[in-house]
Amino acid sequence: MNWYEEEVADLIQRRDAMPYEPQTIFYGSSTIRMWDTLCDDFKDCQPVNLGFGGSTLAACVWFFERIVAPVKSPNTMFVYAGDNDLGDGRKPEEVFIFFEQLVGKMNHYFPGMPWYYISIKTSISRWNIDDKIRYANELIAAKIKTQDNITFLNIYNAMLDENGYPNAAFFEEDGLHLSKEGYEVWKEALGTLCLPAK
Repeated sequence: MNWYEEEVADLIQRRDAMPYEPQTIFYGSSTIRMWDTLCDDFKDCQPVNLGFGGSTLAACVWFFERIVAPVKSPNTMFVYAGDNDLGDGRKPEEVFIFFEQLVGKMNHYFPGMPWYYISIKTSISRWNIDDKIRYANELIAAKIKTQDNITFLNIYNAMLDENGYPNAAFFEEDGLHLSKEGYEVWKEALGTLCLPAK
């Protein structure tokens, strides 16, 4: 995990320099990190962007105590990770184990707090592992059904076109990262769930 150290250290500095005490945590991979308009899109919720590039769900668990746990009194969190784990060749079952570990961290540090897991998105560049993406989502969604304070937020279907393939308009040229239009889809999906600051 050493390759994340520089970005994690910078992320912690930016978190601690926020002009307010964050109420809504956005945590995960570059899909979160590259959401440049996030703080404006959810300004009424006092958000903090705690995404770090290339991160896996495994890395999100590993760095949880350093990145997320110090946030004092959040009222909700949105997590997006798992995409890069599968892209790196991990199996859906492994991603599920990392998710279970994340649940354990959340229950320890923020017991009872409602939070959301954003489903792993399909994409043009990873269409070849779409079966693994769907299976990992199924495993995680089934686990979430047994929990009282977690919601599975299905973004997978919203990223498809009318033919059931990844909608090219929602992705950058690399076929992986979201375009401005893609982030608009996510903003609409998450907007009504983001709780106003206390």
